[in-house]
Amino acid sequence: MPSLMNSLQSGLDFIEFLGERISSTSREELRGIYNSEFKGREGIKDPNFSNIIYALLKFNKRKVSLFLFLLQVRVYYCDQWRRPRGPQPDGSGSAPQRAAQGPAPSTASSTPVLTPKRKLAKEIMHRLKVNREELTADKGGIEITSEPEATRGKVQFSVGRLKELFVINFHILNKGPNCIHFTYYTALHRIRCFTLIDERRVTRACPLFLCPGERTDVYRLNHYGHFPATMYFEFCPDLPGSKPFCIVREMEAAARTQLGVELGPVAPYRPYQVVTYKPVSNVIVEGVPPESSVVQHLKMTVKLGDYKYPPYLKELAKQRLEDSNYLSPTNYAHRFHLLLHLEEIQMEVDIRKYDLHDQTMTQDQGNKKLLVLRVPGVAENRPSVLRGDCLRVSRSEDKVQPITVYTGYVHKVELDSVKLGFAKRLLQSFINNMHFDVEFTVNRFPLKLQHRAVDLAAKHQLGTVLFPSGAATSPSAGRGPRLESNPEQHAAIQRIVAGSSKPAPYIVFGPPGTGKTITLVEAMNQVAEPSANILACAPSNSACDLLCERLMVHMDPLRLFRLYASSRDPRTVPKHLLVSISDGFVFPDKEILMKYKVIVTTMVTAGRLVSGGIPHGHFSHVFVDEGGQAMEPECIIAVAGLLHPERGQLVLAGDPQQLGPILRSPLALEYGLGLSLLERLMRTNPLYHKSSDSGHFDSRFVSKLLRNYRSHPAILKIPNELFYENELQVFADQWEREAYCNWEFLPKKGFPVIFHGVMGKDEREANSPSFFNVSEIEVLVDYLTKLMQTQGKKGIPKLAAKDIGIIAPYRKQAEKIQKALKSVSALNRWNDVKELKVGSVEEFQGQERKIIMISAVRSSSSYVKMDQDFNIGFLSNEKRFNVAITRAKSLLIVVGNPVILNKDPTWEKFISYCVKEKGYTGFDLSDAEGEDDIVSRLVSLKINVDSECQYEESALQQYVCPEWKNEQ
Repeated sequence: MPSLMNSLQSGLDFIEFLGERISSTSREELRGIYNSEFKGREGIKDPNFSNIIYALLKFNKRKVSLFLFLLQVRVYYCDQWRRPRGPQPDGSGSAPQRAAQGPAPSTASSTPVLTPKRKLAKEIMHRLKVNREELTADKGGIEITSEPEATRGKVQFSVGRLKELFVINFHILNKGPNCIHFTYYTALHRIRCFTLIDERRVTRACPLFLCPGERTDVYRLNHYGHFPATMYFEFCPDLPGSKPFCIVREMEAAARTQLGVELGPVAPYRPYQVVTYKPVSNVIVEGVPPESSVVQHLKMTVKLGDYKYPPYLKELAKQRLEDSNYLSPTNYAHRFHLLLHLEEIQMEVDIRKYDLHDQTMTQDQGNKKLLVLRVPGVAENRPSVLRGDCLRVSRSEDKVQPITVYTGYVHKVELDSVKLGFAKRLLQSFINNMHFDVEFTVNRFPLKLQHRAVDLAAKHQLGTVLFPSGAATSPSAGRGPRLESNPEQHAAIQRIVAGSSKPAPYIVFGPPGTGKTITLVEAMNQVAEPSANILACAPSNSACDLLCERLMVHMDPLRLFRLYASSRDPRTVPKHLLVSISDGFVFPDKEILMKYKVIVTTMVTAGRLVSGGIPHGHFSHVFVDEGGQAMEPECIIAVAGLLHPERGQLVLAGDPQQLGPILRSPLALEYGLGLSLLERLMRTNPLYHKSSDSGHFDSRFVSKLLRNYRSHPAILKIPNELFYENELQVFADQWEREAYCNWEFLPKKGFPVIFHGVMGKDEREANSPSFFNVSEIEVLVDYLTKLMQTQGKKGIPKLAAKDIGIIAPYRKQAEKIQKALKSVSALNRWNDVKELKVGSVEEFQGQERKIIMISAVRSSSSYVKMDQDFNIGFLSNEKRFNVAITRAKSLLIVVGNPVILNKDPTWEKFISYCVKEKGYTGFDLSDAEGEDDIVSRLVSLKINVDSECQYEESALQQYVCPEWKNEQ
């Protein structure tokens, strides 16, 4: 016997099949049509006529004499992000240098021309938003009530179990003195999940006549998930010259597990209020800096200036003055001084968000001269606080000017607190749990080094290095058989050893997983002859540690020195590096440093070598790994004053198609500070362009590595097509890359890529502008649980939590996922679940995992949107997409809203690929309604429109809350 739900579905299909005949046939005539024309069509086995009648009556419990209104709704997990497209940069820059962090995606397919019809539809949508109270109010004698009851025009309800059936009853009553024509109704939505049916076929041509006191009932059947919709009801008084009016009701359903409830907003979202700082008179009392943790033998002989920005620059920045000049040798230093100043000004603004008010401190139990301040987020560099940095505190109750401000120096950074050294004046009057206002400061040391570097670049005439024009030498063969099996790596090493590009930099263009670091290491091994001195740099300590580890495999450790910044926590240094390099936290004197064949350090710490008087031209080679992640002035710290422009060789390794440096100032980003030296050369200098004749790079100046040793071909396919001209070749270990090809939860065996379509809801809480999406988290947790339960079974390898990475573009989503990992008991049985990394795309750059999960987060609170008004924000950055997708080795799972993501050409290509290869699951994409259908329905509404609306997009930094850089 068919189920009640099957009978209901057949009944609804039959009503739709009847069309116009529904209003003019008797029950027996309907039975005849059902049995002779509908039942058994195309081989489908349908229930008996009596069964479908019973099902229809069952779900329409009230007798309806005039009007029957059925809405059958399939509501899925709902990720809804609607952000109007605005002119503001997405955090990657815009205007002349927008591509500093990735070329702006083509908008040809995602931004249709606003025809008059589309413009009218757009204005109606704006009216629905801003005139909500007026539109949802009962009027004209018509009263619309509902079960559940509506609150301020919105019906909200929760479904406790997935696929649970839910019924909403809407009651339309004419309470006025005159008759009313019920002329039209529609559901405003972007998803085809409604079946609208009424026995009287209400249309504007055939309205329903409601006399005073008459009522009709409306039903809405809901399945599961989260789905918002707007119901539009249109009426017209039965009086000459009357104008139609409308009443709107919003509906919002959600199906959440207990986990979803726990992860919901802790408080209603209230936008962050920027604090206006009034000038006050202060008395500064200096604190006590920590003793240096480095044995300092290197005497500082080259002065480092202060490079403070002029006060008037803040006012100029507010005016957003434009500059059409391009970077050149003549304006090099001046331009970068200006851009660095603009970045510092914005850093000062952003750091204020971490200030603490009415905060308590306690005396350190181990050292009574130190006070302990709790700083939430310090372990994640939000904000970055390093040993030797300073904070400023003042008594919260101190209101009389001049206010005494105590400078406290950081002696030790703990998990969620810092230990500070203050002057005796504060310590003598201090009582535990006294209340203070705390102000964080920007560490200016890296900025000052960058300022000095661009000055030294001009002083030492680095124009031939920074703006090369040709004149390459003939290559000679490199020694040694290593890497000969990889022709691109072998050719790059030969060119570097020969110095074929001098004085121009040599670029190793290394797409994801192609072994650019190994290439650099082997090149360093081969050039480390008696006459060669090498400086190896990278933007981060982790990248430098990796370089050092790889060099130690084939190089005498006594020839190698790993130079650390005094601010680095010894606990973060790999133990084998500390053991093998006994001088790890010593700054030797100049003479001893110059005896080492290879020095490995971060770019910022390389500035110490300049300050210590290492002679100009001492280093014959400077190798820069991850060169695409460093601002150009940061990269130049390791070059200016250390490398001779004619005799020296600069080697840059990186990928211009991946993310560049993180900047905070939109002006600095717009005018080129976010463009690395590597990317600038590859973008603007003809020496690093492909030949129009051969279609290849000039191997004297650049080598593109082509063999990918990381990913399964299914994972690599779309990035390869979009960013690497389909040149990447799959060389990953077959067993490892195919480890999950037979996982039982793959939509298609042999295709280890999943796109799980989720119709969720993006939310915000308290005063955080960052978004989160609970529905997506529930899906992610479900996949994690399945991975844990199936590991080591049915041919699936054992899996450690550290083998999995979860990428979430919004900081708040990452926090909610981490909370879920701790609260789900099934995952807690994974002993090392704490090692499962959750972070932003930026935090995963340069890393890889066997399994990568991506949560797109954003969704729309209403699908009644024009295509150009859907905005996926910084997810539309192609470089961010590229980095996220290419971290995975064996299995890639993406969870997101396909309706929204499909509006971006890059994401649309990826989703279409998953659909074609049968790797798509979740929300049925066929339910997504087209743009023209939406426009036609909107322009038919009887809603007056006013002036065109303006939209505004929040800044990327508010959403991502990126880590503050703590590398020195």
